[in-house]
Amino acid sequence: MNKKSKWQIFRHNLGVIYKRHKTRNTLTIVLVLLLIILISLFLIYQNNLKAVSKEDQNVSFTIEQGDTYMSIAPVLKEAGLIKSELFYKIYVKFHDPGELNIGIYTLNTNMSVKEIVDTLSEGSEYGAGTVIFTIPEGWHFEQIVEYTASVTNNSTDEIINAWQNEQFIDELISKYWFITEEVKNSNIRYYLEGYFFPATYYFESKDVNPNEIAYKMLDQMEVILNKYQTEINNSNYTVHQILTMASIIEHEAILDEDRQMIASVFYNRLNSDMPLQSCATLGYATGEWKLTYTYDDMQIDSPYNTYLYNGFPAGPGNMPGEASIEAALKPASSNYYYFMANVCDEEATETYYAETYEEHQANIEKYLTC
Repeated sequence: MNKKSKWQIFRHNLGVIYKRHKTRNTLTIVLVLLLIILISLFLIYQNNLKAVSKEDQNVSFTIEQGDTYMSIAPVLKEAGLIKSELFYKIYVKFHDPGELNIGIYTLNTNMSVKEIVDTLSEGSEYGAGTVIFTIPEGWHFEQIVEYTASVTNNSTDEIINAWQNEQFIDELISKYWFITEEVKNSNIRYYLEGYFFPATYYFESKDVNPNEIAYKMLDQMEVILNKYQTEINNSNYTVHQILTMASIIEHEAILDEDRQMIASVFYNRLNSDMPLQSCATLGYATGEWKLTYTYDDMQIDSPYNTYLYNGFPAGPGNMPGEASIEAALKPASSNYYYFMANVCDEEATETYYAETYEEHQANIEKYLTC
């Protein structure tokens, strides 16, 4: 073998060694990249299984007939309980929690996907016969009575008799700090008007007693009012008057941001010994809820008619929500004595305020063109 052949052989062997080394390095790089990708995916997966929030916020979640762990994924996402539908479904697929039981569950935004799935798999204390009881903000006592009769095995007469029973009212006065003898004023139409907190409640069956329903709604009102204990203690008004004002605000306000300013208007009138002149109270006096009232309506002799009598009406005229209660306790500071909404335009959402009657009349002429 000549020298040239030996050199060619050497080069060939060197090339083979280089190719093997290069292939090995490439394989190592690919494996490292795959490992990085897998670790990244695992970390993303783990992060998406964590709780949406650290805050403690309960969310009522209903499982109905035909629901599955997979089908409720978008509902959980919309309710703010999971970060990702995809990773939730992957978790469920891997862990196979079994059958999903019908019922109402209390979940929390600080729960991980594992905790949510574990809670759902354990079953609910509220089974298929549970009554879901929802009271919207601004409902009147009579509306609640009729609704209660429609979703439970109680008649309207049974409910009214239970909630208007003086012995029951005395029990409530001794049980709840915010219910006082003021509710027994002879001018009040219904003792508990304005005291039931509007929210969603759950009862085991339609056989629930009316008093149990009342206790639940009053318990929730206590939770809300406890949050404003300092403001209530520092107020110049009683809780009954505060709830009365809140009920007026609830009826009059179009948007949440209007509530505090509207509250300031009514307090300005009270402080100036002016009549409140609220259509909310006039509706309760006449028994009719209209966008506008006539002069004759304003002359109806009723302790709820704030066009005829100065000061607070006899009591609340509806069930106010928390935003209205807060506005009654934390009114804006203003020099306004008048306000109006453009009731001619159903899409209009603006409220117009005025310091003088002349300015108010100008607003009426400008915006009430119907």
